[in-house]
Amino acid sequence: MKLSARNQIKGTVISVTEGAVNGIVKIGFAGEVISATISMASIKELGLAEGKEAVAVIKATEVDRKS
Repeated sequence: MKLSARNQIKGTVISVTEGAVNGIVKIGFAGEVISATISMASIKELGLAEGKEAVAVIKATEVDRKS
């Protein structure tokens, strides 16, 4: 699949918190954690689960790391 997003972070799913409509997925990489709120339909369609490898794709002109 071709993506225009250049910010792609490979890691491992460390948790999935399910909600009624959306869920929160946390991905660990290089000692850091990134989290995203996505639809439950997408979580299930992508097969996201703790321990699975995943790639966070961020389509933005700037990504900042806040300490």
